Amino acid sequence: MWSNAHPALTFATIAIVGLAVPAGCRRVEAPPATSVVLAGVAKLPTDAADPAWNAAPQYVAKLIPQDLVDPRLMEPSTAELRVRAVSDGDQAAFRLQWTDETTDDFPIPGRFADACAVQLPATARPTVPLPQMGEAGQPVAITFWSASLQAIVDGRGDSLKDIYPNASIDHYPFQASSLKPGSAEQEAMAARYAPARALGNPMAGPRKTPVQDLIAEGPGTLGPAPSTDSDGRGGRTENGWAVVIRRPLPSGFAEQSHTQVAFAVWQGSHDEVGARKMRTGWITLTQEIGKTP
Repeated sequence: MWSNAHPALTFATIAIVGLAVPAGCRRVEAPPATSVVLAGVAKLPTDAADPAWNAAPQYVAKLIPQDLVDPRLMEPSTAELRVRAVSDGDQAAFRLQWTDETTDDFPIPGRFADACAVQLPATARPTVPLPQMGEAGQPVAITFWSASLQAIVDGRGDSLKDIYPNASIDHYPFQASSLKPGSAEQEAMAARYAPARALGNPMAGPRKTPVQDLIAEGPGTLGPAPSTDSDGRGGRTENGWAVVIRRPLPSGFAEQSHTQVAFAVWQGSHDEVGARKMRTGWITLTQEIGKTP
C-alpha cells in the first residue's frame, strides 16, 4: 500500500518499476468474462479455428458433477469448459473447448462417446426455468453434439465391419449378388435387417449433421425436438475437443437482449452417458451492445 508520509520512497519505487519493465514488453491481460457475451459478426463461423472467434471474450465455465438425479455422477472428471459465442442477430454460434486425453467415438456396448450440449430456455423471459433441464410449462431447448455422430458424418460407416474391423462375416442377405444394388428388392431386404432405420428412427442414420435438437421440461422428460434446426462440427485438438454449435436464438431474445445458457460435457472414457455428465448451472447470456450486424 502506498503511503503519503513517504513521497520520496513512493516516487523512487515507481521509477525503479518503470526501469525494470520496458514499455514495449508490457502486457495487459484482459479480465476474465463474467458472462457469456454474444459478439456480433456478419457471418457465423463454422470452424473452430476461424479468427472470427477472437471477436468474442472467452468465458471459462467451471463444471460440476450431475449428482441430483439418478443415474448420478459422483466423481468429477472435466474441470472446466472454455466458451466463446457470436451472433448474426438471428442465430448464435458457440465454440466449446475442453480437455480430454482420449478419443471416444464408437457406439458399441460398454463404451460411450464423448459429447457436449448447449441448453437455452425455449423462450427468453424475465424468469427462467430450473437449470436441471427445465420444468413443467417452462421447457428448455438443448442442442447435443456427439463424437460418435461426428465420426459418421465424417464418413465412417455403421456396418458391423466398420465398427468391428476384425469381425468375420460370411454373408448378408441384402448384399446377395442376386439382388441388384439400389433395386426395390435390395432396399426392402436391407430395411428388414435395419428396422430402426426403416421406421425412421433419427438415431439410426444416415446423418448429415452431428448434432440433434432436443426439448425437455425437467429431468426424465428429454425427447427430440420436432425438427433439428441446429448445426455443428467438432474435432480433436492437441489435448481434447473443440466443438462449434450453431443454433437459433430463443424466441423473445431480441426484445430482452439477454437470457441464460447452460452447458454439459460427457467423457466416454469415464463411463459418462445420459444423466451421468459434468454440467453448469445457468450462466447469463447477453448480446454485445453496438456489435450486432
